Amino acid sequence: MTTQDVQDKRLDSIDIALIGALSKNARVTNAHLAADAGIAPSTAHARHRALERGGIVRGYHASVDQAALGRGLQAIIGITLRPGSRQTSIERFAAEVGALPQVLQVFFVGGTDDFLVHVAVADSSELRTVVVDHLSSQHSVASTRTSVVFAYQRNALAAPFD
Repeated sequence: MTTQDVQDKRLDSIDIALIGALSKNARVTNAHLAADAGIAPSTAHARHRALERGGIVRGYHASVDQAALGRGLQAIIGITLRPGSRQTSIERFAAEVGALPQVLQVFFVGGTDDFLVHVAVADSSELRTVVVDHLSSQHSVASTRTSVVFAYQRNALAAPFD
């Protein structure tokens, strides 16, 4: 099954059950996938592979406990870029910020902010360093707004946008 085949057909309840089970636990066994979807293991395997080939299932990811790594403070930083030569600024900013070791995710968004940057740091001092030294100091940055994350719930892991 090709990407076009998957795009041309609607996902049925079996596909949705498989995607749901994989979203909750990417390491689930084929036998459990089959049982959850109410199908034979061979069918589960074939459908799972078709979802991969079709680009619906794009990868498998580890969920990392940032606090266990000494990065227990997380924040979302809203960033607005200065007007003028924005395309170059946007591309350069995304590449530079995405390479910072404290950055978990970078979102290019519409609305008040141009970017939302999700960071994990050891403490408020390191958060200040990221905001002041790595973000606000960039010529292309007009303003930043920092929101500390108290708790979050992960429902699904989104694939990168292409």
